[in-house]
Amino acid sequence: MNEPGLAKAMDTLRYLSQDSEARRLYEARQKYLHDEVSMVEGAKAAGIMEGKLLVARNLLATGMDCANVAKLTGLSEREMKSTEL
Repeated sequence: MNEPGLAKAMDTLRYLSQDSEARRLYEARQKYLHDEVSMVEGAKAAGIMEGKLLVARNLLATGMDCANVAKLTGLSEREMKSTEL
């Protein structure tokens, strides 16, 4: 095994297959890490949407029509209407 990643995975597998408590802790840690990534990705998506809505509000306030605002922000007209811009 010349691949360091593969060797590490094999060592982890050997260790976890011997001890059920270690396996439980490992799986709990993996779940936590996956949940953390999901939470961060969700927050990023929400932040991006809020930014687009803010830009849309500002463009509409300048008198730009809804169709052009939709093109510039990437929001659909339905999304803009549903958020009461």
